[in-house]
Amino acid sequence: MLTEEQSQQMKSNIIQQIESTFPEDKKASAISQIESMSSEQLEEFIKQNSAQQTQNTGEGEQQCIFCLISSGKAQSYQVDENKSVAAVLELNPISKGHTLIIPKKHSDKIQKRTISFAEKISKKLKLKLKSKNIISFSGNLFGHEIINVVPVYQDENQNSQRYKAEKEELEEVQRTLTKKVIKKPTTKKIKEKKLWLPRRIP
Repeated sequence: MLTEEQSQQMKSNIIQQIESTFPEDKKASAISQIESMSSEQLEEFIKQNSAQQTQNTGEGEQQCIFCLISSGKAQSYQVDENKSVAAVLELNPISKGHTLIIPKKHSDKIQKRTISFAEKISKKLKLKLKSKNIISFSGNLFGHEIINVVPVYQDENQNSQRYKAEKEELEEVQRTLTKKVIKKPTTKKIKEKKLWLPRRIP
């Protein structure tokens, strides 16, 4: 049985998948259907959807939303990646800059390299978005474990109200987080006593 918190997280992730992959004329009704589901209905929906996807692909590995995002098959606002993990902005965030750390390989366990990558992103978020703090927590949908990294500006927490982020906000945060900081070249002052000059010839 899903907890209320797990149910809300899964609904948010499914809605994100609908937003990125469904035709425009079918989005509203599909989102409405997901939002109206009880925890029991949602759990049954996920089980059926997972089984259906496994049959469709003919593989044991499901094509969940996180697999689609990390492979670039679903639209996302990516802010960083390496060969095994991707970091993308949550479309229904708790706060500005809420980022999902998604392992590229489908797994229900979090690897050390994913945690290390999440820590790197946490530092980047705090520095570039000037938040007071950062909280992180795991989430799971279709058996794919991810890490949520959330900037804290006031008193946001894991159970705080989510909102639908506007495209402009997501693009602005993406630009901020992907912009490279150009360090000014430093020049060392040469101390006089270390400077050798030829003796002046009269």
